Amino acid sequence: MKPTEIKPDIYWVGAIDWAVRDFHGYVTPQGTTYNNYLIMDEDITLVDTVKYDFATTALKNIANIVDPAKIRNVVINHVENDHVSSLDRVMALAPEAKIFITERGLQVVERFFDVSPWDITIVSSGDELKIGKHTLQFLETPMLHWPDSMMTYIPEAKLLISQDAFGQHLATSARFDDEFTRCASHAELEEAVVDYYANILMPFGMLIKAKIKEIGELGLDIDMIAPDHGIIWRSEPERVLQMYGDMAAGAADLSVAIIYDTMWHSTEIMTQPIMEGIKDAGVDVKVIKLRDTPMSVAIKEFWKSRGCLVGSPTLNNEVFPSVAQFMTHLRGLRPSNRIAGAFGSYGWSGGAVKWLFSELEQMKLETVEPGVEVKYRPSPDDMEQCYAFGQEFAAKVREYHKQF
Repeated sequence: MKPTEIKPDIYWVGAIDWAVRDFHGYVTPQGTTYNNYLIMDEDITLVDTVKYDFATTALKNIANIVDPAKIRNVVINHVENDHVSSLDRVMALAPEAKIFITERGLQVVERFFDVSPWDITIVSSGDELKIGKHTLQFLETPMLHWPDSMMTYIPEAKLLISQDAFGQHLATSARFDDEFTRCASHAELEEAVVDYYANILMPFGMLIKAKIKEIGELGLDIDMIAPDHGIIWRSEPERVLQMYGDMAAGAADLSVAIIYDTMWHSTEIMTQPIMEGIKDAGVDVKVIKLRDTPMSVAIKEFWKSRGCLVGSPTLNNEVFPSVAQFMTHLRGLRPSNRIAGAFGSYGWSGGAVKWLFSELEQMKLETVEPGVEVKYRPSPDDMEQCYAFGQEFAAKVREYHKQF
């Protein structure tokens, strides 16, 4: 891809990764992009680099605009490998460039590179860098989603370069939201935003609320948001800000995600009457089998729904391994504002449902107990019990949802 001018004298010079399907354990069926930005001014400035594998592509994009040796500043918003691992390649071509980075960011960069030859300046919120007709204003965003993270705002361009926030894992030749929605849909784009938020930013809702409030209080005039992954928001940047504000406040659909796995199909059979009970109670429902579904998709479906039921057979007095993996992953994301329950089957003795409720309570989620557990294969009476449980759970979800 050739560089794209996103604002006068400001260019996207990144790379598109059409093939990546595993992004540190997060499944990316639509690939991703590594976005970085070149600002042509008296002091030519590069904001972020790209994943090392794509360094040649990004450097070629830069060279199509200017000799990389003329770069005078390199701003590092985030030090994760997909954004900083080609920094040495950039600095080899631009040895006179100064690096601007947070203190925590430098602590990481020092572990990856020999920084002794480089001119490095530590920046924090409120610091500015004048590069000619453009001013770069730095805004630290710790734990969104790493401790080092920051954003760079350019007031003259009304442009917020937002690092990982507001991004999506989408490999696309479209650089902007309006270009993407001409060939896809708003729904697909917003689904990608939710997917990204659920799997990466879910634990940081309170921080996100505070940071969006801070941006508002600073009075930043933003008409474009340029993240480090996916499309650039130029037609409706306010839409993604609103989405993040809603998600940070715990927004969810009035629906239930049934997330389960099964050994000899008994737990699987239970999902049918439970689903029917929920649906007949007037609440939407989706059923997700873990071994047939990427973990990141299961997490996204959990996050989209106000209620979740987790189902598992008992194995060794505990839960099925794939269910344990899901619960461990979910616990690390620190979910909130959701109501949950459990169901399952067993042979010699139970244990899975008790284990699941223990985990849900550790997450401090609202729970509907005692759930339902059947021995061996569900009987007709068990199926009726499952249906009633589905109806009861739907009623609890509907009542809980009224709080939001």
